[in-house]
Amino acid sequence: MTTTGWPDPLSTARLHVVSGKGGTGKTTVAAALALALATGGKRTLLVEVEGRQGIAQVFDTPPLPYEERRIAVAPGGGEVRALAVDAEAALLEYFEMFYRLGVAGRTLRRMGAVEFATTLAPGLRDVLLTGKAKECVSRTDRDGRPVYDAVVLDAPPTGRLVTFLDVTRAMADLAKAGPIHGQAEGVVELLHSPRTAVHLVTLLQDLPVTETLETVTELQEAGLGVGTMIVNRMREQWLPDRSVTAAAHGRVDASRVRTGLAGAGIDLAPDEIDGLVAETVEHAVRVAGEAAALQRLANEPDPPLPRVTLPQLLGGVDLGSLYELAETLTAQGVRLEARA
Repeated sequence: MTTTGWPDPLSTARLHVVSGKGGTGKTTVAAALALALATGGKRTLLVEVEGRQGIAQVFDTPPLPYEERRIAVAPGGGEVRALAVDAEAALLEYFEMFYRLGVAGRTLRRMGAVEFATTLAPGLRDVLLTGKAKECVSRTDRDGRPVYDAVVLDAPPTGRLVTFLDVTRAMADLAKAGPIHGQAEGVVELLHSPRTAVHLVTLLQDLPVTETLETVTELQEAGLGVGTMIVNRMREQWLPDRSVTAAAHGRVDASRVRTGLAGAGIDLAPDEIDGLVAETVEHAVRVAGEAAALQRLANEPDPPLPRVTLPQLLGGVDLGSLYELAETLTAQGVRLEARA
């Protein structure tokens, strides 16, 4: 049986990877998760790697440069910083870090060599992106304490998630020695350790649920740890359970609806009653479908994964609603243990 809420072991994870089928709201969920994890005086870093500037859009800020910037203050004195990772900038940083090629690296960029390198070895781009996330997780201050309590990675959609996360293993096999080998091995170790948790965002619809469950299997086969399923945009049920099945099959008594409204002092025209009945049937069909999808998530995989839920937001996403979502996550146990 699926457990609801945030399991205790996740409070010690330091890299939280968030993915989902396109359209499920994974960037919004990643932002809310970063806020929730920062609650109570923690510091989190929210990282994006797809070049869409999705974080800037969610927080309604100008496009993010390739540098870490404070983007929000969390309840209890915490803070969220954000970073939009650019593959070319990460490669130049890599050249400078391991080969001291700062000026030469900039020259290579003007020559188009960076694009050439990532085209020649497509996996290199993902190594650079995951490698930057690993560096942020591992970075310490002068006292040897982690700079960030947690890093939240807004990852590519589920369709290419496992390839993105596990490409470092192939690169480690490709480069047998040197900085590339060490970098790749370090990323492999982090991603396949309990310090990393992969959270999958889904809607209660057939296609997202199916793709989510398929991704769970792929992640498990790759040895990557799955954290929680995050059901996004849960909508309120207006009808009592006993009425859903009948209404979903079109069995709504218009005369009873009219009588009930009249008893409440509401007098509607026949066409308005018909419209209300049609909306009731549509709502019941949706509720029945979502209940079936939720049942799938309760039974699959075996054993089922922990699950947290987020409500449907009315009027779209803004900064205020992000805090509401973060509060909802916190109420379901989302938290971090203090840094050592």
